[in-house]
Amino acid sequence: MDEPAALDAAILPEGIRSRFVDGVNGLRMHVLEAGFDPPGRPCLLLLHGFPELAYSWRKVMTPLAAAGYHVVAPDQRGYGRTTGWQPGYDVDLAPFGILNLVRDALALLHALGDGSAAAVIGHDFGSPVAAWCALIRPDMFRSVALMSAPFAGPPAFPDAPAEARPPAPGPDIHAALAALPRPRKHYQWYYSTRAADADMRDCPQGIAAFLRAYFHCKSGDWPGNRPYPLDSWTAAELAKLPDYYIMELDRGMAATAAAMMPSAAEIAACDWLSEAELAVYAGEFGRTGFQGGLNWYRCGTGAAQEAELRLFAGRTIDVPACFVAGQRDWGVHQKPGAFEAMQSRACTDMRLCHLVAGAGHWVQQERPQAVADQLIRFLKGL
Repeated sequence: MDEPAALDAAILPEGIRSRFVDGVNGLRMHVLEAGFDPPGRPCLLLLHGFPELAYSWRKVMTPLAAAGYHVVAPDQRGYGRTTGWQPGYDVDLAPFGILNLVRDALALLHALGDGSAAAVIGHDFGSPVAAWCALIRPDMFRSVALMSAPFAGPPAFPDAPAEARPPAPGPDIHAALAALPRPRKHYQWYYSTRAADADMRDCPQGIAAFLRAYFHCKSGDWPGNRPYPLDSWTAAELAKLPDYYIMELDRGMAATAAAMMPSAAEIAACDWLSEAELAVYAGEFGRTGFQGGLNWYRCGTGAAQEAELRLFAGRTIDVPACFVAGQRDWGVHQKPGAFEAMQSRACTDMRLCHLVAGAGHWVQQERPQAVADQLIRFLKGL
């Protein structure tokens, strides 16, 4: 993989720089950074999700820096301008497993010379990475902010009491989804298939149009996003989720998103993702493809990682924690019971739980000031 250059400063808000950090658990990690001068400020580590980048944090980095923090957002393993990971489907998946992603975060702190992070903040798939950082190394990650994806705790052993087990799919959930009157499948298992990367990367509408539709349909702009808690992990309940979570059985994600493509007027009215900003995502994923991020899902849907994570069964996140998401984000409820389990069991010191009005899944891009305000409120209360 060719070594890319830093991002052009012209596409970044003033006060944010793009640079590379070498020697990060085998990676040359691309990071965006704000609040780096003067040195010695407490560090905030921002971890993005899928299909996102360090760039996804651009709108909250300067407010957090203005509040007195050294703010660092990496392109995580498999994404953007970070190199040193193996692309493709037929690769060793172990480097993409959650524990190695925690190792990446820890190695980045060491490489930056920061003794620890005042907080690790994760959005979407970055949320479980942040959660595991705080659970495994509370000495290095002194607080945690989870965004858009609740953390229900480590997997339990099969004979654990039901109330101690995080929500998990039963062995027949996929057959049950396929047997519905409108046959369906779960997006995470679709993302684990060999076909998923090419379906999205080489889609007929082009990668920019695909991403425009994907960002739109999961945002607060799409009228179908009116989420509510689901009762259980059953096919009948999961089928209430939008098609971008519980997909039609014979459709890929590119076709699923195309059906929800915003109109020209809706695109023009989208004040949180301009065509120039969208072009950054399209350019990066057009160059790298999606497989690096999809390999995270393959680890998440496989039995090997779950068995490995049982080493931490019964452990809780004991550092101060908060949760921020969009009020119109189905991600809060996509795993029935997880939102409640996070607050009642998984985190023993939950200081703040806030749903941002009007926002969908991309909350830090859709409502950046509201998110920054909640994060600063949490951080200043530590």
